[in-house]
Amino acid sequence: MKLNNIVVREIFDSRGKPTISVCVEAASGVSACAEIPSGKSRGSREAAVLRPKEAVVAVKKLLPALKEKDFSGIAALDRFLISEDGTPNKSKLGGNTMLGISVAFARILAETRKEELWQTVQREFFPEYLRKRPRVPYIFSNLINGGAHADNNLDIQEYMVVVAPKQPIEKSVEKLIALYKKLGKMLALAVGSPKALRTGDEGGYSLNFQSGFEPLRILNAATRSLRAGKMFSLAIDAAASEFYRHEYYVLEGKGISREALVHVYLDFLKRIPALVSLEDPFDEEDREGFKSLLGRTKGKLIVGDDLTTTNPKEIKRCAEEKLINAVIIKPNQIGTVSEACEAMKVAEKFKLKTIVSHRSGETEDSFIIHLARAGSAYGVKIGAPVRERMSKFNELIRLYS
Repeated sequence: MKLNNIVVREIFDSRGKPTISVCVEAASGVSACAEIPSGKSRGSREAAVLRPKEAVVAVKKLLPALKEKDFSGIAALDRFLISEDGTPNKSKLGGNTMLGISVAFARILAETRKEELWQTVQREFFPEYLRKRPRVPYIFSNLINGGAHADNNLDIQEYMVVVAPKQPIEKSVEKLIALYKKLGKMLALAVGSPKALRTGDEGGYSLNFQSGFEPLRILNAATRSLRAGKMFSLAIDAAASEFYRHEYYVLEGKGISREALVHVYLDFLKRIPALVSLEDPFDEEDREGFKSLLGRTKGKLIVGDDLTTTNPKEIKRCAEEKLINAVIIKPNQIGTVSEACEAMKVAEKFKLKTIVSHRSGETEDSFIIHLARAGSAYGVKIGAPVRERMSKFNELIRLYS
């Protein structure tokens, strides 16, 4: 397939920050667009992000070479983009620009073939799932925001509810929304007024707590009050790189060692058996911390994100070193559809569970839901069931109903 044109526009993410929309036009006249999210808490090995004006200039320089090519599929286009960029972190074209082109091209292929986007991606990268019944993913929903995502006193960045696929997907989302509202009422009583409740970047409630453990206790009480059986469990994303300070961690105003932080997490797990997943519990360079925690937990997910940045090589390395047993997949961390799919395939090879994730600065683009369906992801991480995040929840319902 030959391409005629690419147009990059400045748009704004859910935080009101600039990001980009990329629209691609094929020689056949078919066109499609992709809106790229942006993250506030970023791993140091993530693909570079160009500002909108920089992305416009980069695409203008790319177009002459692009128009000469005829691409057989998504991977062929992505190889061309990677070659044209030629940098270790995609700093020439920008991972955000490249992902926009890659996703928009995949949408053109899907429209041309009269199929769903997930089917196009699955056919090229995950053919082993073509004839298998889709695995409905667990939903990781961030209901209490802290860290870089909120203006409060929580060091831990996300307190999540995990919804098990035990009911039809629309019922699961309905129960999650009910839990979100129930939690809001509980927190409103604590602060004295619903009007005093604030929310963070991902729609989760944002207020000050007595300790980093208290949100887990309150979430646990909220899930039990709904009497939903084993439908709900809990998870945290510590984003520990944000509170790491040169060989020690600053938690609740105190400097503590790696070993002390391990014991904090083990205490959380002991006091809240429903806590099943800990994401980025240590700094992205603190491999010993990850290894120690994984070795001392059974039946729990120790999840890499800043540690792995959707990079197939890093995922392989972390799996071989036995640092994690699950991994976050964020396409804009790596910059192309094919590399994100390769990251999922490497994770599956090493028996790591994959959780396809949004970013804190979101758009209404629902590509990640199609990626999760294509690659039979274990989970999807979306945020709170409110406002701009609902487009992804609704697409989840559509694809899995």
